[in-house]
Amino acid sequence: MLEVKEKPKMVERALLIGAVFPRESLELGQQLLEELEELVETLSIGIAHKELAKVREHHPKLLLGTGKTKEIIELARAKNCDVIIFDNELTPSQQRNWEAQAEKIAVIDRQEIILDIFNLRANTREARLQVELARAEYNLPRLQRAWTHLSRQRGGGSTQRDAGETQLELDQRMVRENISRLKKELTSVVKQRQTQRKQRLKKPVPSGAFVGYTNAGKSSLLNAITGAEVLAEDKLFATLDPTSRRARLHNGQTIVLTDTVGFVRRLPHRLVEAFKATLEESIISDFLVHVVDISNPDFEQHLETTQHVLLELGAQHKRTILAFNKIDRIEDPSLIASLKAKYPDAVFISAFEKRGLDILQDRMLDMIANGFQELHLIIPHNRYDLVSQLYREGGILSEKIEDDGYHIEARIAERIRDKYIEFCPAFLETQASALKEPWED
Repeated sequence: MLEVKEKPKMVERALLIGAVFPRESLELGQQLLEELEELVETLSIGIAHKELAKVREHHPKLLLGTGKTKEIIELARAKNCDVIIFDNELTPSQQRNWEAQAEKIAVIDRQEIILDIFNLRANTREARLQVELARAEYNLPRLQRAWTHLSRQRGGGSTQRDAGETQLELDQRMVRENISRLKKELTSVVKQRQTQRKQRLKKPVPSGAFVGYTNAGKSSLLNAITGAEVLAEDKLFATLDPTSRRARLHNGQTIVLTDTVGFVRRLPHRLVEAFKATLEESIISDFLVHVVDISNPDFEQHLETTQHVLLELGAQHKRTILAFNKIDRIEDPSLIASLKAKYPDAVFISAFEKRGLDILQDRMLDMIANGFQELHLIIPHNRYDLVSQLYREGGILSEKIEDDGYHIEARIAERIRDKYIEFCPAFLETQASALKEPWED
């Protein structure tokens, strides 16, 4: 990490490199390099130059050939860069070899940039633990480049060096112990979250989760529908912690909507694993809203990336509304027309201008109807606790008080249907009919 090298304040000018190998698309390489530029700018690091490097073959020692390596280092020096950032993943040995040749110039990769951004954005205890764990696992094989920094972090007297143990071995042991501690703490926090989820699942409130590529406008959409003030910045990974808000849709239906962490291409696998507990918010919801920034020229790649991550999470079959966001930024109406033909079930919205939100809410209500059952209930006056629960959870469509009880039209979640079914006259009549003897007809 940049912090490991103790250079976050010194790193000011970066040279960005994207290596493209045979049978790889130059166009995709350029897109990824531009995305890397956005990631680096999120850390407020100046970009002196970016370059796409066509490479004939992988070189185990440096990823690139020695000639190309020297050329890039000379370019970095000519541009007065203090860091070279690769869009490609570097192995620990490749990183060490590059820094040995580049001398005073740091050499890092896309993974380090993403980890540093996650470190800046983590707010809750769970997110901080997840980031710290991912960083520790990333740093462990790279300690040879930074062991002096780690030794200064060690508390006095808590860890004794065994006879013959080198400083590097001691630091490796410290990091492994830290990883073990973080995993235990994270397990405890995840259990707490699971308990909260179980409590929430006992209630009939339908739930939806916003998923999508980073900076697609998920937080802005949550704010537009719920009236909340969730952080919504035009930055990558502005949201890391899942944020749930209760909202009342335009027909009065109550729903819980959750904003989740955005996805990105070449997301380090360790972060997918580390953030699974957070991303599982999308799995336990009743449906998903896949938000896509239609104004981004790479939006179809972003759409595919999100679908791939959902596949990793086992949520690929979840009922999903595809929402193309930021239509206010589109000047060519033919683009929207062609996408409507290609994705006939999609909705087209602008969270910023609150356009198309009624249509989106109608689609949400359709999703809710598929997971809920509408029942006519007659609940006795002495069971007002059941009525009040339906009020709290937004399940009452209409109500009339009669002598025999509360006559209610309600939308009941399938998971709690059995709690109310005994007060449904139609169901009781069906049961009674089924029990009649043949000669009673």
